[in-house]
Parts: sequence; C-alpha cells; structure tokens
Amino acid sequence: MSAATRPSLWRSANPPLRDGRGLRVWVVGASSGIGEACAHAWWQAGAHVTVSARQANALQHFVNTHPADAQHHAAHAEPLDVTDPSACLAVAQRVLAMGAIDLVVFCAGHYKAMRGTAMDVPDIARHNAVNYMGAVHLSAAVVPALLTQGHGHISFISSVAGFRGLPNGLAYGPTKAALTHWAQTLYLDLAPHGIGVSVVHPGFVQTPLTAQNEFQMPAIITPVEAAQAMMRDWARGVFEIHYPKRFTRVLKVMRCLPHRLYAVLVRRATGL
Repeated sequence: MSAATRPSLWRSANPPLRDGRGLRVWVVGASSGIGEACAHAWWQAGAHVTVSARQANALQHFVNTHPADAQHHAAHAEPLDVTDPSACLAVAQRVLAMGAIDLVVFCAGHYKAMRGTAMDVPDIARHNAVNYMGAVHLSAAVVPALLTQGHGHISFISSVAGFRGLPNGLAYGPTKAALTHWAQTLYLDLAPHGIGVSVVHPGFVQTPLTAQNEFQMPAIITPVEAAQAMMRDWARGVFEIHYPKRFTRVLKVMRCLPHRLYAVLVRRATGL
C-alpha cells in the first residue's frame, strides 16, 4: 500500500471531488427528489451525467431539459430496475463503455410507513430488494471496474431512519441500517485501493417518499438544499454526509442514549 493511498486520520476520508468539469457521474434513482436534484447539480458543475431509474419517461424529461451547451454536457438516460442484478450489470457495462466512471450515486429507494401492529411481509421484502439488495447489485456491477480503473467513488443515500428504531419505520429503517453498514465496510475494503466510498444520512427532505408522511416533519429541506449539502461534502472528501445538521446532530446524540430513555423521548416527540 503506497503512502498516497494509505488512509490517514489527517487527510480527507476520500479523494475530494472538487471540480465537476469533465467528470463522469452516474446517478441511480434520478427520476425525482434527491436523486434528480443531485443529477442536476452535477450537470450544472459540468459533468457528463447518466441518469437511471425505472421511470423511463421521467428520465427522458431530464435529458430533454439538460441539453449540451458551451458549459454543460448533454445528459444520458439508462432505465434500470435495481432489483434485477443482470440489468444492473448490463447497464453498468453500457455506462462504462462511455468512459471511466468518477462517481456513482445510489439513490433508489422504496418507503411505506409500517408498524409492528400491521406487518406487510411482501412489502418488507420489497423494501429490502430496493433499498439494500439494489445497492448490493449496483456495487457488484461497478466496484470491479473502479478497482481496475484505480479511481472512482461510490456513494449511498441512506437515512437517519437507520440510526435507531422509529415508529412507522418497521420496514424502511432496517434496510437503511443495513445500507449504512454496507457502506462502512465497503469503505474499509476499498479506501486502501484509492476508491472513495461515502454514505449519506438525510433528515426530512421534500420528496415523493416523505409526502406520504401524515405528521409534521422537523427541519424539512428541499431536494436542492440536499444536493448542495452533498456537493459540499463530496468536495471535502467526507465519508458520512448528513443534513440538515440542526436535526441530524440531535439524532446522533439520541442514538447513544440508553434504550429506555430513547424510547420515552421518541414517543414524546412523535406522539406514536
């Protein structure tokens, strides 16, 4: 392991992504919300952006509204269902055929509020298939190529819902906890090879997923604000990106509390 690639407490966790001009970025789950805003931010920064999701019409709309000009590269669409491992491999091969990938962002997600008093096992399996196994399939499709390149970065959009158990999060929270664990372990394995890995823990963001919530969501932000927070921290080489910090820092403290105290505070805060 060379000094250039050896992890250090005194350097950024990842190679910084400061200048988007000419980078090749692939955003998976880019049809709406955080993924769409992230893809737009990288296009604005001058990157070659490929967008993927199941909704081909939404992807085509993104391509139509992000044409090539003097400052920007034209966006490219590759429809993809991340629950299909063979499709992940095939699309990854097509994206790689256009050039080395500098950043892959996994933003695909499925959410339905669920409590232990009304379990829906098929939907629990759907959460796992998209939120966790989708990330596994995508990683398996791109990590070997990143290792061959000797550079690149893969980022996973997890959630503060994975910190500790929350009401309504019976199906969603465990998949995000698993995704965070996946990213943490992948970082330990890939950092010595010069490959960047990051995990993103958003609080509440105005997306089609959170629109299902029937409770008041504290410190909620827009997808554009979420994308700006991620761009800042990718530029700094941060491993764990979380926002808005006025909310996520409180949850970080709460996850360290004894369970009995944590449960009392959560019930008071949510009324559930």
